[in-house]
Amino acid sequence: MTLALATVKPAGDGPGEPEIFAALQGEGASAGRPCVFVRLSRCNLACEWCDTAYTWRFEGDNRPHRDGVDFARAANQVTLEEADVAQRIAALGASMPFPRLVITGGEPLLQAPALVRMLDHLEALAGFYVEVETNGTVAPPEAIAHRVHQFNVSPKLAHSGNARDLAIRPEALAVFVAGGRAWFKFVIASPDDIAEVAALAEAHHLPAPRILLMPEGRDSETLRTRMAWLARECLAHGYGLSDRLHIHLSGDTRGT
Repeated sequence: MTLALATVKPAGDGPGEPEIFAALQGEGASAGRPCVFVRLSRCNLACEWCDTAYTWRFEGDNRPHRDGVDFARAANQVTLEEADVAQRIAALGASMPFPRLVITGGEPLLQAPALVRMLDHLEALAGFYVEVETNGTVAPPEAIAHRVHQFNVSPKLAHSGNARDLAIRPEALAVFVAGGRAWFKFVIASPDDIAEVAALAEAHHLPAPRILLMPEGRDSETLRTRMAWLARECLAHGYGLSDRLHIHLSGDTRGT
């Protein structure tokens, strides 16, 4: 059985290396911590500002994106045996005093059964604190929920360009809230987005201490400008503030 992964860099007409790498977490509640990342391919949403569109906007996919670029699937998606993925993760985490795995995408929970098998392989090799980054539209089955220590849930607001009934799935959000292991991170482009966050938090019982606001942006200047006024909003509402450290450190690049 296999997992579909994004690639770090396409190699001509064929796929590049799978996007499995060690780096500091750039966003959310674990920002700044050393992690092993595995980026899976495919997504059920299409955010207009997505900075990993190469995981889902393949040739023939006409869902809107501000860059207007589509990607060759053969060059940007690779499948690996689940045991192989686990071995690569274990090797990268071997030197970490507290190994932490971040499974991201795309939307990782679209491949939940394969993830369960991969995590079983990994558990036999090494112990990891496991995080899953998700858009919050797919409720994790119990088989994966009890293997994951932390869910980083990022519900998409109207400015993402996704239809509301696709982006906000009350039944899935309820599962994340009830599980008590989720942080809720919202991508913010303008002050108008704050009222939408507050409304969603009230409607779906998202706990304010576990809400993080993060500026939308793919360069340091944009992020710093937006964080200046986002900080005031976080103080006013009792929310946390998330930067995007990887952008400051490495720019908008794969494998970081």
